Amino acid sequence: MPENSAGTLAPQPVAKPKIKPPRRLAGTLYRGREGMWSWVLHRITGVSIYFFLLVHILDTSVVRISPQAYNAVIDQYKTPIMGLGELALVIAIGYHALNGLRIILIDFWSVGARHQRLLFIIVILLWIVLVAGFAPRQISNIILEATGHPSA
Repeated sequence: MPENSAGTLAPQPVAKPKIKPPRRLAGTLYRGREGMWSWVLHRITGVSIYFFLLVHILDTSVVRISPQAYNAVIDQYKTPIMGLGELALVIAIGYHALNGLRIILIDFWSVGARHQRLLFIIVILLWIVLVAGFAPRQISNIILEATGHPSA
């Protein structure tokens, strides 16, 4: 190689890297894959459960102020709207718990990350079974409360 007068090597032409343009992304900005949706649902259910627990602590603490006020609050929970809220709560807790187990498997099982899609499908199937076992009974209780019949 030829040297220049300062005794250093002459600069060589730099090869331009061949960068392919990105493929067209499918779905949303985050690609809409199961990893994104499990993350979104986990956060939504977690925040929902947190707010339920906050309200639950507050309404339970009313008993220290007045037992009559506590009974009035508890009577409000026997309405059909609150029955639907209880159904939503069980649905949220069921998903959050099952997805939490999936996250643990991904984090601590050596091949968990490779099987995250399968694990997500298993979580959804188990969640559907769980909801299918609870929802009909809860809906029948809501209907009975709405029509004025006592719960079974």
